[in-house]
Amino acid sequence: MLNTTMENGFLLTRFSDVWQYRILHATLLLLVYLATLMGNFLIVTVTTLNKKLHTPMYFFLRNLSFLDICYISVTVPKACVTFLTESRTISVAGCAIQIFMVFFCAFVEVMLLTSMAHDRYVAICQPLHYPMIMNTRTCAQMTLASVLSGLAFSGFHTGNTFQLHFCQSNVVDQFFCDAPSLLKLSCSDTFSNEISSFISTALIVGSCFAFITRSYVYIFSTVLKFPNRGERGKAFSTCVPHILVVSVFLGSGAAVYMKPISTSRTIRDMIISVFYSIIPPFLNPIIYSLRNKQIVEAMKKIMKRMLYSGKK
Repeated sequence: MLNTTMENGFLLTRFSDVWQYRILHATLLLLVYLATLMGNFLIVTVTTLNKKLHTPMYFFLRNLSFLDICYISVTVPKACVTFLTESRTISVAGCAIQIFMVFFCAFVEVMLLTSMAHDRYVAICQPLHYPMIMNTRTCAQMTLASVLSGLAFSGFHTGNTFQLHFCQSNVVDQFFCDAPSLLKLSCSDTFSNEISSFISTALIVGSCFAFITRSYVYIFSTVLKFPNRGERGKAFSTCVPHILVVSVFLGSGAAVYMKPISTSRTIRDMIISVFYSIIPPFLNPIIYSLRNKQIVEAMKKIMKRMLYSGKK
């Protein structure tokens, strides 16, 4: 079975084998994918072209949007092909690339969300020190550290997964390749993999969530001191959606990567995986940017400029 798996690859799983449902699932995923690409591409374009948005907050937003384009592109296009065609096969190399990229994008996304929370904390709680603390060099170093540590993290866990022997089956109980689903197929001892996955997820998710929560607690305590009720409401309406998205992202990821490996297939695991692999890239443009007046105004100016140049 090991040689067969290495030669023929793995078989991905659909949400349903009923053709009508397959079309529905593929259509929904494709619509979400296109909306995500459009929203994130607009943010990258606007924050790049508008010099007024060359600030630390929009620097992190631009990086987050670019990352989200990559993140959702790792899983959704292949899933749509799986749903709409009879071929469910993914090569071993393709599976390894998916696992590596999911680990990498998820890790860097957590780091960027943490950096953005820190940026908001400094801007609101320490406004006089903001230019000195969140300067261009610091932002670049934080992003570079996130990317390099993400490469090391994803490389370690991907290599750790593919050093195993697969002989149980070649059917992955997921619509994309992820490490927990592959551990079910291994006839090797996966205890060390499960422990390393549990510890690393607990450390990363726990520490980042604690840091983000701490930042927003200080932000809320500062915002409550604002004399203007409108300013308080605006700050709360901005921060609360941030916390909800981060909680869904980290909570769903922890639910998959921190639980014991089970040999039984559950549709619940596939649904939960949507909340950390597809929903965050889709919601981030709406939550972080499209509700932002500066972003909206910049988009309007770019569109007016495009229309004016088109008439000429």
